[in-house]
Amino acid sequence: MGRRPRNAERNRRSPLSKIDKSDDASLGPQTRTVLAGRRREWTGKLVNPPIWRGSTHLYESEAERLECLKYNEDGRFHYGRRGSPTQWALAEALTGLEPGAHGTMLYPSGTAALAGAMMSVLEPGDVLLVQDNVYEPTRAIASGLLTRWGVEARFFDPEDHDGYAALFDDRVKAVMLEVPGSLTMEVCDVPRLAEIAHDHDAVVLVDNTWATGIGFPALERGCDITVTSLTKHASGHSDVMMGAAAAGEKLYARLRHTAQSLGQCVSPDDAALVARGLRTMPLRLQQTTRSALTIARWLQTRPEVAHVLCPMLEGAPGHEFWARDFTGACGLFSFVLAGHTDAQRAAFVDALELFGIGYSWGGFESLALPFDPPRIRSASAWPRAGWREEDRLGVRLAIGLEDADDLIADLDRAFAAIKHR
Repeated sequence: MGRRPRNAERNRRSPLSKIDKSDDASLGPQTRTVLAGRRREWTGKLVNPPIWRGSTHLYESEAERLECLKYNEDGRFHYGRRGSPTQWALAEALTGLEPGAHGTMLYPSGTAALAGAMMSVLEPGDVLLVQDNVYEPTRAIASGLLTRWGVEARFFDPEDHDGYAALFDDRVKAVMLEVPGSLTMEVCDVPRLAEIAHDHDAVVLVDNTWATGIGFPALERGCDITVTSLTKHASGHSDVMMGAAAAGEKLYARLRHTAQSLGQCVSPDDAALVARGLRTMPLRLQQTTRSALTIARWLQTRPEVAHVLCPMLEGAPGHEFWARDFTGACGLFSFVLAGHTDAQRAAFVDALELFGIGYSWGGFESLALPFDPPRIRSASAWPRAGWREEDRLGVRLAIGLEDADDLIADLDRAFAAIKHR
């Protein structure tokens, strides 16, 4: 056979020519996750964007510098704090996985993303409504930092729609949601809560770290800004901290302005690590979800367990909303011990061998964490209505990539360790 004509070599389609299709709704989430953020101009002939380290970006001329001053957007060099192809590629990938988003801002942690998102839509004198079962740092920002900044925080029970609606007045400018609720795992009716907020011209923010945009398209369900801790699933390896906030065009501009005013930026090395983890995130979510459901169902059979708080289970608080609004889940859920003491709970956790004791979740390893909701609740009851008062001690499990049968055996040994304490 003769040699391929040079023009044919030049015109032959390369796999890289197909990678700008991450916003193609006909593609599945795994495919979009593989393609997202891999523009040819950022990758060249590599699979991944290189790590661009640098604080100073040099211009070819004064005219070029002046031209760059006209723009403030990813894809244009300005100064290291505004990023380089390494950070831009990650932000673009995340935007592609968040239906309805115009852009995504990166932050050095999930908590920084939450603070930045709230500060972008609030001013002194405003009121923020906060779901009572949010992540504890979210609560601390609302009742601490924002209060010192002149913002009033009002906490509400997300299951009490009438009580929630009654909190609105002309000063309420934003609502902070989380799905499911932190630790206690209730799934609220996000579209309904968002509708009530929009009727009062309030912006709706949501912490969507649990399911990510792959499992819960928050912007399509009525939210205006969606925040995720990339430390969790996107990173997936418990070795980097980062957060993100995504929004439509108008609110994205406010996110960007606020983040830049606060000097928020992430290192290219961390961005590269998160981008690498992102490619396998859908598979890890599927695996941990399967294992979590297996373990949750096993826990339902245990006499030591009073309640299993897993949104995927029928009868769990808000399961009907999860079934209606979500397309996925993850390996994080909780359970409540049946009438045990604090000492017995501590002994149970200490007896675990495959579960580490630690904060965070979404990594490849399994974790266990005791929790006591009354310490961080003010508008909702614990134990929940209809529960026995003695059934109040919770344990949160973050299921990793270990075999589910091995994790069950570990839990079984831990239950045995507390029988006679």
